[in-house]
Amino acid sequence: MKKLSLRMLILLIGVLMVASCDKDDDKKDIIPVKSNTIVDVASSDDDFSVLVDALVLTGLDDVLADKTAEYTVFAPTNNAFESLLTELGYEELEDIPTATLTSVLLYHVLDGEAVAAEVQTGYYSTKANGPEENYTLSMYVNMDEEMINSRATITTTDIMADNGVIHVVDKVLLPLSLSGHAAVNSAFSILDQIVTKAGLTETLNNEALSFTVFAPVDAAFVELFTNLGFTLDDLSAEDLTPILLYHVLNGFTGSSELVSGYLSTLSQVGDETVSLQVSVGETVILNGNSNVIVTDVVATNGIIHAIDEVLIPPALVDLALDNSDFSYLVEALVKADLVEALSAEGPFTIFAPTNAAFEALFEALDVSGLSEIDETTLEAVLLSHVISGLYLSEDLSNGTIQTLNAEKMLSINVDNGVVIDDDINVVLADIKGTNGVVHVIDKVIVP
Repeated sequence: MKKLSLRMLILLIGVLMVASCDKDDDKKDIIPVKSNTIVDVASSDDDFSVLVDALVLTGLDDVLADKTAEYTVFAPTNNAFESLLTELGYEELEDIPTATLTSVLLYHVLDGEAVAAEVQTGYYSTKANGPEENYTLSMYVNMDEEMINSRATITTTDIMADNGVIHVVDKVLLPLSLSGHAAVNSAFSILDQIVTKAGLTETLNNEALSFTVFAPVDAAFVELFTNLGFTLDDLSAEDLTPILLYHVLNGFTGSSELVSGYLSTLSQVGDETVSLQVSVGETVILNGNSNVIVTDVVATNGIIHAIDEVLIPPALVDLALDNSDFSYLVEALVKADLVEALSAEGPFTIFAPTNAAFEALFEALDVSGLSEIDETTLEAVLLSHVISGLYLSEDLSNGTIQTLNAEKMLSINVDNGVVIDDDINVVLADIKGTNGVVHVIDKVIVP
C-alpha cells in the first residue's frame, strides 16, 4: 500500500512538471510586440515632452499613433514651444485655444513618409485645414537653407517610426497669410517689396477677407522693369496699386475651379473693375502670355498661383490683342489705323466680332480676307462697332444708339439677351478694360 502510494506520488509529480513545462512553453510563444509609432518615439524623448502634451490636449495623439497611415512630422522641441508661448503672450500650453493649437500642430504634419533625401525645395500641403473645404494650408520648405517658412531650421532628420518619420525643428511653425507667403519665399522678394510700398500688406494679412492672388516671380518683374527702362524706386504707391490689384481676385479660386473666360479683378477704373482673361488648356495662361507656373499655395486668407509675367491692366485694344479669337479684329484695327484712337482715355463701348464672324463676312462678300477690303470701307465698318461712353449690358435698353460712324445707328433689343440689328447676338458681355467695355458679338455689323 505504501509502495503504491509512493508510485502514485511520483507519477503525480511528473504530471505536474510536464504541465508546468507546457505552461512555460505557452508563455514563450506570447511575445509582446513593442509599439514604435510617431507618438511612441516622441514620448521616449524628453525633449518632445511639450509636443506630446500638446498632442494629448488636442486629441491628435491618437491620430499620430495610427499604424494604418503614414506621416511626416516636423517636430518642435520643448525650447521651441517655450519661445512660442512667449511670442504669443501665453503662460502655459493650456492657455492656447484648442482650435488654434490643433491647427498649429497639424501644420507640422504631412501625409505620407518623406525622408530628408525625398524632400525638395518647394511647397507642401500640410494636414491643417485651409479657408475652403478640401484645401489644406501650405508650407514652404527651402532645403538649400534647411528651413521651413524662413522661420524654423531643420536640426535633425530621419527619426524613423513604424508609421512615418520625424524631422526636428527649432521653432514652432505658424500658418501663413497671403502676404506672409510672399515674405518667406525669396522668389517673391520684389512682389513683397511692392506690396509693402503700395501699403497693401495689412489688406493681404486680413483674416476676415479672402483673395486669389496671381503672384509674379522676381524674374517677371526684372523683365518688366528692363523692358520699360525703370526700377522699383521710380514707381510710386499710386503707380503700383492698380497693377498689384490687377493680380488679385475677390474670393478663393483654386486651380481646378479656373475655366477659360474673363474674371473681374480688384483693379478699378472709376466704379468698374478691370477684366482678366483666363485660358485653360494643358496649362493656364493669363491675358494670352503669362503662364501659371505654380498652383494652389494655400494661405489662411486665400490662395496663390505663381505666374511668370507681370499682368498690366489692359485698354480695350489690348484685350483684343491678348485673345487669339480676335486676331481678325486686331488686323482690321491696324489696317484702318484705329489702334491709337481706341487706346485713348475714352471710355468706349466696343461690340467685338469674333474670327468666325469675320470669316462669315468674307464668305458673304466673296473675298479671301481683309486684304481685299479697302481702308475707307474697313474704317466705316469698324467705327460702326464703337459707341462713345461706357455701356455695360445692364445699361443697354430697347431703342437705337449712335456709333462713332456718323451714318450708323444701332438698333438694340434686350428682351432676350442683347440683340443688335435684329440678328446679331452678344455672346459674351461686360469685358472691362481701362478705357471702356467690350461685348463679344457673333456677326460683323455692316453699315
